[in-house]
Amino acid sequence: MGTLTAGFVLMRWELLSAVMMFFASTLNVICRNHSRNALAFIFSGVGISMACWFVTGLLGITLSFEISWREAWSGLKEVMMFVISHTPPDWQIT
Repeated sequence: MGTLTAGFVLMRWELLSAVMMFFASTLNVICRNHSRNALAFIFSGVGISMACWFVTGLLGITLSFEISWREAWSGLKEVMMFVISHTPPDWQIT
């Protein structure tokens, strides 16, 4: 019993995001069946954002404001340039 309690305490945000993904998917299907496309679009966005939150939680990435967006963007740009420079020239995109 203590193991289950400790597991729920440690995984509370991941479990919450997984439950939210399930509800967003279920409500998305219900809204699409009843031709409520705007609500289905909103629930799709909720599901995608919960999936991103789930992955960042599993990877241990904290979304704090200690890192500036400029530093994050420059790091992303460096990684993309590295990947692009190491792709073979005859690599097919399609």
